[in-house]
Amino acid sequence: MGRVTFPFGPQHPVLPEAIQLQLTCEDERVVEVLPVIGYMHRGIEKAGEKNPFVNNVFLCERICGICSFIHALCYCELVENVMKVSAPPRARYLRVFWSELSRIHSHLLWMGLLADSFGFESLFMQSWRAREIVLDILEMTTGQRVIQSSCVLGGVRRDIDQDMAGRVRRMLNRFKAEYDAVYEVFARDYTIRQRTVGKGVLSKEQAWALGAVGPTLRGSGWPYDARMLHYSAYGEIGFEPVVENACDSYARMMVRAREIHQSLDLAFKALDNLPDTELAVKVKGFPEGEGIIRVEQPRGELCEYIKGNGTAHLERLKVRTPTFANIPALLAVIPGCELADIPVIVLSIDPCIACTER
Repeated sequence: MGRVTFPFGPQHPVLPEAIQLQLTCEDERVVEVLPVIGYMHRGIEKAGEKNPFVNNVFLCERICGICSFIHALCYCELVENVMKVSAPPRARYLRVFWSELSRIHSHLLWMGLLADSFGFESLFMQSWRAREIVLDILEMTTGQRVIQSSCVLGGVRRDIDQDMAGRVRRMLNRFKAEYDAVYEVFARDYTIRQRTVGKGVLSKEQAWALGAVGPTLRGSGWPYDARMLHYSAYGEIGFEPVVENACDSYARMMVRAREIHQSLDLAFKALDNLPDTELAVKVKGFPEGEGIIRVEQPRGELCEYIKGNGTAHLERLKVRTPTFANIPALLAVIPGCELADIPVIVLSIDPCIACTER
């Protein structure tokens, strides 16, 4: 039996971004995989040291377009912690609201891509049609569909009044009705189960030892989510992580599918309990000292570190994105699988290579 080595990516219909996996196969079974990275380096961390620190809010937003708001929130809360500034309560609730809408639209984008990876085109369209409602809400409340720029140091720059809140609730109820139908297909369809159940099994022990995060970790039975650290208003709203125990691609998919319902509930709670306070406080001076923060992106735990020296420019900005943490787990589950399952297994960690390489 001969071996053959060939590249999967960086250009491939299934891959949303550029990464290459060098696959070694015996017949149809993968026996070895090596990653080839470096296609998308953008120098964002160095730019963060060259920019005035206040401008880095908008720079960090562009680490990833899909989860841009939470990147901005992460940076703002980190700088606020270092400078000992507290955002007003209304701003913290609005941050939760926009974070959860970002999570919903990111998960739905991924679910559509997953359906497309095994040829389920109608489900792909239905997933993205439901996502359009969420993007319309983001545009209505922040002015932008994808990169919102509504989070600033000291709070937020946009508000939601009672009239707009009423329209948002009606749109969210319409979204729930559309998504419920999509959810049933993902949860129970025979074709989807055939392509995901038992594929890419990452045991509970492996997930922890390899440092997996987000749905990749929770799909292997670990009840950990950075929102449990109670940043923004999560400690007041209440939160419990979504966990699946099957440890396969189906489990990772169902974590995301169930999290959409959870995020919808959290968005309603944030909207219904908005405190009547100002939107932002003025941030004076420059960051001095160092700090680190962890927040939950749709793909998993995002870590940021800064070191300030009392000037307008940071001495160091360091970002650790969730895909970087999940790649070792991906490489561990590929050997032994069938070649036809590679697209689904790769997508099951929701890879964002632009985030990872920056």
